[in-house]
Amino acid sequence: MVGAGAARRIRSLGRAEAVLLRRNVVALLIALGTPVSLLPLAMSASDPDRRFAGLGAAAITALTAIVLLAAVYYNLVTTLVARREDLVLKRLRAGEASDLEILAGTAAPAVAVAWAQIVVAAVATAALFDLAAPVNPLLVVAAVGLGTVVFVLLAALSTAVTPSVELAQVTTMPVLLVPLVLCGLFIPLDDLAAPWESVARALPLTPVVDLMRLGLTGTTTDGRVVDFAGSFGAAAVPTLVLVAWTGAAGWAARRWFRWEPRR
Repeated sequence: MVGAGAARRIRSLGRAEAVLLRRNVVALLIALGTPVSLLPLAMSASDPDRRFAGLGAAAITALTAIVLLAAVYYNLVTTLVARREDLVLKRLRAGEASDLEILAGTAAPAVAVAWAQIVVAAVATAALFDLAAPVNPLLVVAAVGLGTVVFVLLAALSTAVTPSVELAQVTTMPVLLVPLVLCGLFIPLDDLAAPWESVARALPLTPVVDLMRLGLTGTTTDGRVVDFAGSFGAAAVPTLVLVAWTGAAGWAARRWFRWEPRR
């Protein structure tokens, strides 16, 4: 449980980072503009055989996936690398804040932007489309929450192979493209050969999409439609995959994350 002192330090770091984000026009455009600009592409390719009930639910799921990649993962990689190269992280580490507090405070503005986009998209979609009530809202919250944690940790890990902000465009490409293409939004995963389907379902974005679909429409990975009670059993595997990614990415980030430039 986060103590009062830790929460205060995280809020302080988050406010300072938010000021820097507002001043960085490029980072702000990436965080705000990329998900919106890519949404039509994702929606045009998602649910090609119409197994996923409802265009509105598909829109929310697609936007959530893109937001986690662009507004959280990519934006945070560039932010952490910039702060590291400017020795900001080194100075922060010399203060009272713990390593986890520094990471949480730095990530807070990007996470806030991402969650705000998802909420606005959900409200707008409900107004524009015939969007039924979610089958299990708890799974939607779990998908967004666990997905955020995973991609924050993957962002921290990716900084280990990112020597500069300019090279972030290159080093982040595998995490940006591979999980997005193979998460089930563009290609039905059961159309893939068995080994590739297993690989796709083990990627970090796929369980987020699976949980969103399950929570919004009750649609399982094999196309069945379940009710509130049945959705919990179907959510077990995607949830375990996200928990495994959280543990693995957290361990790797703690092992290889650098707090100052390599000289």
